[in-house]
Amino acid sequence: MRQTAIAVGAGEVARRESIFHTAAARKFLAFGGLIGLAVIFSLASPYFLTVDNVIGILLATTVNGVLALGATFVIITGGIDLSVGTVMTMSAVVTAVLISVWGLPVPLGLLGGLATGALAGLVNGVAVSKMKVPPFVATLGVMMAAKGLSLIASGSKPIYFSATPVVQSLTMDSAVGSIIPALPVPNAVFFLFGAAVVASVILTKTILGRYAFAIGSNEEAIRLSGVSVDLWKASVYVVCGVFSGLAGLIIASRLNSAQPALGAGYELDAIAAVVIGGTSLSGGEGSILGTVIGAFVMSVLTNGLRILSVAQEWQLVVTGGIVIAAVYADVLRRRRQR
Repeated sequence: MRQTAIAVGAGEVARRESIFHTAAARKFLAFGGLIGLAVIFSLASPYFLTVDNVIGILLATTVNGVLALGATFVIITGGIDLSVGTVMTMSAVVTAVLISVWGLPVPLGLLGGLATGALAGLVNGVAVSKMKVPPFVATLGVMMAAKGLSLIASGSKPIYFSATPVVQSLTMDSAVGSIIPALPVPNAVFFLFGAAVVASVILTKTILGRYAFAIGSNEEAIRLSGVSVDLWKASVYVVCGVFSGLAGLIIASRLNSAQPALGAGYELDAIAAVVIGGTSLSGGEGSILGTVIGAFVMSVLTNGLRILSVAQEWQLVVTGGIVIAAVYADVLRRRRQR
């Protein structure tokens, strides 16, 4: 009996070590791909490595990167969230309504935007965990509802923030300004890296992160062990919603307005960043660092193709091909493991 327990323990340790080495290899490949793209585009165009263009790439990564951070949690559990883009838009609209229409203090408006994202995540989580609606269908429904609510709340037109110093300092200037005058890096970039640090701590150092991996690896085993899978799964979707709300604040800050027509397509870019970063769509594997790298791969690829004057239609074709290749590589790896 004791020998059996030792053997099982040794097998589990070996399995975890294998997963760790595989995840490290996938992050290394993603980073290598990022460097490779940067080298190719640098050789192809003298404008790619200019300071302005690099800053543009950093700024372009912020919104998609924050959305991808939240999507990482959901995908690690084996789920999917198609609503992150429109939830982001709805959070921005609610923030603008609270600040510019209702005249509430700016901090309350920002909290309202984050709370909107959390509420949408809770709806997703309850639908998936309690109602047993497939994640694809549940989040698709929330995506459509969030889009409609954004148009209703805004009257189908943009809402601009009031041109007062305090609102400008906490909205537009907070994202595109720089807290370090000598380093012209927009504050939104620091928001992204700060959010990535918080997400990494949650994923690797908290019980929520441990259960997210466990649910993605073997949900039924976790359920039989007495863990409230429904609670933790719903919590994961709430976390994803909060990150969507944060992305909404960032994009509203960048545009100094809430644009209710935005949001469509952002969820696909976020999922693509997560997949390229090495997170498995089958669940149980993934990392925040990989997701950040994946988000930069997406931004560098889009920026480089644009600089080379590649038509937008072909940009989509190339991006789609890369996503398919990344998913297929994960499928092949899982087949070999079996």
